Amino acid sequence: MAIKPGRLINRVLKSIFFFLPVQLLLLHFRKYQLLLAFWIILTLTITGNLAVHFGASSLFLAPEYLGNISFLSMFIMGGAMCVFIMTWHITTFIIHSKRIPYMGATRDAFIVYSYNNAIIPLSFLTFYSIYTCHFLLREEHLSWKIILMLQCGFYLGILVVILLSFYYFFRVSRDFFKTVLSKITNPARIRGIIPYDSLDYEIDIIPSRSFISGNLRILKSTDLPPYHPRVMNTVLRRHHRNVIFAALIAYIVLLLMGIYMEQPLLRVPAGAGFVLLFSIIMGVVGAFKYFLKSWEAIGWVIFVVLLSFMVKYQVFDLRSIAYGLNYHNTSPRPTYDYENVRHIFNKERYNADRQKEESRLNLWKSANTKTDSAPPLVVIAVSGGGSRAAYWTFRALQFADSATKGRLFHNTVLITGASGGMIGATYWRSVHDAVQQGILKDPYSRNYQENVGKDLLNSIIFSLASVDMISPFNKISVSGYSYTRDRGFAMEQELVNNTDGLLDKSIGFFKEREAKAEIPLLIINGTIVNDGRRLIISNQPAAYLTQPAYSLHKPNPPIDVIDFATFFANQNPYNLRLTSALRMNATFPFILPVVKLPSVPGMDIMDAGISDNFGNQVATRYLSSLKDWIEVNTRQVIFIEIRDTRENDVTSLSNQATLSSQIFDPLFVIQNKWEAFQSSTQTYLRDISPSFLNGKLRFITLQYVPQDSKKAAALNFHLTQKEKEDIYKSIDDKENMAAIDTLIKLLKPDHQ
Repeated sequence: MAIKPGRLINRVLKSIFFFLPVQLLLLHFRKYQLLLAFWIILTLTITGNLAVHFGASSLFLAPEYLGNISFLSMFIMGGAMCVFIMTWHITTFIIHSKRIPYMGATRDAFIVYSYNNAIIPLSFLTFYSIYTCHFLLREEHLSWKIILMLQCGFYLGILVVILLSFYYFFRVSRDFFKTVLSKITNPARIRGIIPYDSLDYEIDIIPSRSFISGNLRILKSTDLPPYHPRVMNTVLRRHHRNVIFAALIAYIVLLLMGIYMEQPLLRVPAGAGFVLLFSIIMGVVGAFKYFLKSWEAIGWVIFVVLLSFMVKYQVFDLRSIAYGLNYHNTSPRPTYDYENVRHIFNKERYNADRQKEESRLNLWKSANTKTDSAPPLVVIAVSGGGSRAAYWTFRALQFADSATKGRLFHNTVLITGASGGMIGATYWRSVHDAVQQGILKDPYSRNYQENVGKDLLNSIIFSLASVDMISPFNKISVSGYSYTRDRGFAMEQELVNNTDGLLDKSIGFFKEREAKAEIPLLIINGTIVNDGRRLIISNQPAAYLTQPAYSLHKPNPPIDVIDFATFFANQNPYNLRLTSALRMNATFPFILPVVKLPSVPGMDIMDAGISDNFGNQVATRYLSSLKDWIEVNTRQVIFIEIRDTRENDVTSLSNQATLSSQIFDPLFVIQNKWEAFQSSTQTYLRDISPSFLNGKLRFITLQYVPQDSKKAAALNFHLTQKEKEDIYKSIDDKENMAAIDTLIKLLKPDHQ
């Protein structure tokens, strides 16, 4: 008798619905969304919908090991991903096992469960491979042959970990761990402390009619022999030992890699480290659910309260510090309040520091009058913008200096700015300084450009996963002092490695040559979170920049800038690592930790771009304070502004067409449009500035212009090969070339 089409369809749909893999998938979404959050976070990160400004997607799509995207880097990434997948299987097996009691009657119950629980992992791996191939082809410009080789490395890593997992956990008896961990993981011990109630005993058997067997055949659930509840309990206990042991192993691996992270071979790709961290967190979440059951929410509250208590009383010291500075109590810490600030930065110090800077400028003039009777004075202000700004700033300065036959460097008296731009500008100055001392030969080598474009994000995120979040006890010795190591230190070390050690100096290393005007004065900025003032880090006394000149005769002048070296005179300020100063200047929220300086109360420092992302405010006040000397001793003042965004196209439009945009855009308008607001403010400074220099001031703007306006390089600490090429070629833009031509004419000696 033929089955009617309607009944046939109904039967097929029912068989699909009551298929164990489908039932497990529905159960995850119905009851355990917290565990699904891990998959959602990974997916959103990879697609660029989460942490897009941090460049997090590249950590997973183009993982680097020993500085390269390679077969080995993808192998490690695959192995870490498999650890995460196995942790997912084990954790959910512990939670769901009582809902599938017949599974205890199968041989190798966990392996069978993993087959049936594979919809989400397999879907994710398929999506990941497609997205990775597309990214490597489009952004890294790799050939299909190399991409396929990398994919083979990724899946080989998965295969190796799968085989080791099944062999170790489910084939070999480990009596030691069986004895020790059985006692630790026995829920009966928790039962004596936290009484279970009726909420802890859910009768929610999964209504599956078929499942995938160990030999990958589809069997009916009724085909299994009868089981005894004790069998299921034994299986459950064994695999709970395994998940605790797996999480412990992952933790120990991350801990060891964090301790020895300065060894390149032990620094796995940051994406792999983060996936291992997710594995640990998932194991903890599973343990909370298994042990505490209906008391889980209370357990998390107690956990957070205890963690907050330990942080408050510095059992866990999560404060980041500036390396090289004296934080010990042997020297009195300055009081950070208005009265002390006004006392330190008084009128007498203001005038004395300005006279010292005029003396430095006299030396600069003497060195330049050999070729020019009234040399043009150059001030450089660079914008923030992560590695994008660093790469573009170095490219613009190197090209402009080469085009002017070295006159740009010799005529520059001040370099200042924010964030990534200052990293590029500082490296440019260090290269020229090394050339002057005979350490390097060619300041225009392409190698230096490549160095400044090397990845910084991988080390930061790896440290976040392997040090900051699991081991707050790491101590290191830097410049004679003991400090806690964190992702800030990791960033600094990577910056030192990337620049061949040229930035591995204290700020005071350059003090004498700055004072003799042999190299430009460098002013590195930061924002004081406590009250919004700016912090300036300079080798030369800079009290003349701490307040506007008009306020000198006021009893309560508006001191809006703190001179770091003067304020922290007792903390060995010139011993501060140059990389620490650059890190404070580029402390993007969450990616890098807020730096706490040793004042009372502690002074918290963040990205300079919060208060001035272009450096124009410091540069303008510098010119204003020294205008009398400048008008007499120079024929021209050239203000070079190097931006990583276009001045007339500073932000994307938002028409608030969706409900979410209407709700959230007003809340985050300052954050999302901050650069636009600041850029608008800078135009007023440029309107006013020429007036106090009697027409001597000329502005030169060099700006990054992407070839495709909708696909500019991302703002983070990682650049793809495509982004580097785009930034490098931006100097050829007609507006930039016109600006270079103008600069060449302005810098020509007056006798030519």
